[in-house]
Amino acid sequence: MTRASGSIRFILNDTEVALPEVSPTETLLDYLRLERRLTGTKEGCAEGDCGACTVLIGRLADSGGGGEKLVYETVNACVRFVGSLNATHVVTVEHLAAKDGTLHPVQQAMVDLHGSQCGFCTPGIVMSLYGLWLTDEKPSRAAIEKALQGNLCRCTGYEPIVRAAEAAAGMRPAATFDPITRTREAVTARLKHLRATDTITIQNGEDCLIVPADAAGLATVLAEHPSATIVAGSTDVGLWVTKQLRSINPVVFISGIAELQRIERSDAGLTIGAGVSYSEAHDALTSAYPTLGRLLDRIGGEQVRNMGTIGGNIANGSPIGDSPPPLIALGATLTLRSKSGARTLPLEDFFLAYGRQDRSPQEFVESIFVPALPAGDLFAAYKVSKRRDEDISALLAAFRISLDQENRVAAARIAYGGMAATPKRAKAVEAALVGQPWTEETIRAVQPAFETDYQPLTDWRATGAYRMLAAKNLLMRLFLESTGETAELRRFEEVA
Repeated sequence: MTRASGSIRFILNDTEVALPEVSPTETLLDYLRLERRLTGTKEGCAEGDCGACTVLIGRLADSGGGGEKLVYETVNACVRFVGSLNATHVVTVEHLAAKDGTLHPVQQAMVDLHGSQCGFCTPGIVMSLYGLWLTDEKPSRAAIEKALQGNLCRCTGYEPIVRAAEAAAGMRPAATFDPITRTREAVTARLKHLRATDTITIQNGEDCLIVPADAAGLATVLAEHPSATIVAGSTDVGLWVTKQLRSINPVVFISGIAELQRIERSDAGLTIGAGVSYSEAHDALTSAYPTLGRLLDRIGGEQVRNMGTIGGNIANGSPIGDSPPPLIALGATLTLRSKSGARTLPLEDFFLAYGRQDRSPQEFVESIFVPALPAGDLFAAYKVSKRRDEDISALLAAFRISLDQENRVAAARIAYGGMAATPKRAKAVEAALVGQPWTEETIRAVQPAFETDYQPLTDWRATGAYRMLAAKNLLMRLFLESTGETAELRRFEEVA
């Protein structure tokens, strides 16, 4: 028997939907294809890698001036749960063409420039290019390639697709044609009306779906359901369901909690809400710590960056999560909240052991504070993976080095992912560096200390020997980039 307080309410293309009964693990892809027969959205990988299931989701976001704006982002429908859609606008490929069948400029450009061959991946590619078309009137080739990072095409080749994106930018119709442009104001008003003011709970037997309206409601829910699975972007949890067929009951969806999606800037640093996505954090992090922009652009594809959150990447405690090492190197702190209050701890202390974090079942990650980078400090983050885009790290290194007036190392914070059971600082290397001149000789002299800090494992992403050598060479890379000098890096064969 189903018990519900409220419904999941959203707009699907031009139709308002209310779902008083929905499984907590029903994906948007299954809902679109099986229940609504919107089969333009395809299933390819069911893990957020191929982009065949790409759709747009519109949501109300802080405009930065005290108001709100309607933002549309590409997402992977295969790992996005229906329970997370309250007060959103879901747009599928079927919605793009005009009522008389006239194709949208993005669709027409794909036809004219032969951007499709077998056609299976084409709807997802169209939606990714449409998302770019909405936000960039004259995209560069780099912007187009970035928008397509999360879309895999095995047969066409990307050059015709890139040309189609360039051509579509020059074929902008009147606002009355584009389905999002012409309805933006009306959809904004409708989404405000669809917002829940109280916690939504839908239970059917053992299945339980909960959507708190605010952070206080989330704290109350976790006090009552300490075994609940908290779901923000679902880029990781989605695979628990689609690949591992795990039960995650009860499920608490937090993507609609505005308090967790704030970014606050001050002279002291950045405070980032746990629900802030990689895409939302990109500009603020890149402005304050420029090297992070290059790293963020390599985390998944655009769809993953639009869904995945920095707080979620920290909370799941993966030893190969991309955000913890640079945040640890920067000296970030973490605030955890529960119904009984909040506490703050250094981010590096949050990770206790593999699969264990310093978080009680009733607590949730509320925010991350990242201190400002002092002028003159060296900071860098390097990702090593088998393919450049949309791949999990074999290892990730982050460095923050302070030099004194005599070019000696005054302080060092070095952290790695993929080298231990948790994201971990290289404290032996740090100690060996401090007080030493910033020279190639020093770098070579301290490299053996890595073997004190780490004993990396061998797995299908990399051997332990490769990880160790890469870790050492990345410190040398930092030195070379900071000085403009050149040196011969050690080759893998020398330690194999």
